[in-house]
Amino acid sequence: MPPNPTGNSSLADPARPFRSGFVAFAGRPNVGKSTLMNALVGAKVAITSSRPQTTRRVIRGIVHRPDAQLILVDTPGLHKPRTLLGERLDSLVRSTLTEVDVIGFCIPAGDPIGPGDRYLARELASIKRTPVVAVVTKTDSVPPDRILAQLSAVAGLGEWADVVPVSAVTGYNLDVLSDVLIKHLPEGVPLYPDGELTDEPEEFLVAELIREAALEGVREELPHSIAVVVEEMKPRDGQQDLTDVYAEMYVERPSQKAIVIGTKGARLKDVGSRARQQIEALLGTHVYLDLRVKVAKDWQRNPKELRRLGFYD
Repeated sequence: MPPNPTGNSSLADPARPFRSGFVAFAGRPNVGKSTLMNALVGAKVAITSSRPQTTRRVIRGIVHRPDAQLILVDTPGLHKPRTLLGERLDSLVRSTLTEVDVIGFCIPAGDPIGPGDRYLARELASIKRTPVVAVVTKTDSVPPDRILAQLSAVAGLGEWADVVPVSAVTGYNLDVLSDVLIKHLPEGVPLYPDGELTDEPEEFLVAELIREAALEGVREELPHSIAVVVEEMKPRDGQQDLTDVYAEMYVERPSQKAIVIGTKGARLKDVGSRARQQIEALLGTHVYLDLRVKVAKDWQRNPKELRRLGFYD
């Protein structure tokens, strides 16, 4: 039997082969993919927001079990692209779905099945030889009869390997979902070291935490126009319990810069304060955050700016 990723062989069933592989969560924007991944991993590895299209990259979270290693892949929501950034994100999702071992098709319990769900169901059906598990999310937000109706509606969308209702908020059926996803993984050895919860670099996670704090502050005015880059992050000389973080937040127009900064800098100060608390929890040290706001004109439509901000072809 392959090595046990938790280091606790007493919990593993010797008769059960160890399984490992990648599972991508797919769905329309704002269906709870990032929240579900965080709940399964047991740690915050992807930022969340009530605004659609918060996720802009493929983010991996790792679930370690005695019998398996489940690598969850959170993808941006599939949508009709309106910018060059949107086109690249759409292409990224499609390429990711062809490379994983299992796909989790996420549909909220409280949303009527719409054209976007039907379109995505057809798209997923065209990916041959990859099992698709339909995941009915956000069951805590609706009564039981609505969940049953949604399960029936989802079952009618296509031929699924399984259909599982879950709640990332209450934890309902998360263990069942893990079992179901792992059941469809191939046999194999652990792909990541024990205890590693994501393979994302800390600078990326810090930038995402800053963007999350900014989204909460200005989500009505400019939810999609914010990008964050960490220019430098290092322990302060002689103070190992203090990390200096120098970050730049980019918006597309001078008017947006004024919104982010707020009256006498109040809004930016609030964003920095909330982001710093999250960063300190991530790094385990005190943090000095130097956060500047800059304008990158129409960066979502500019190939040069997209490359500079880390969104490659």
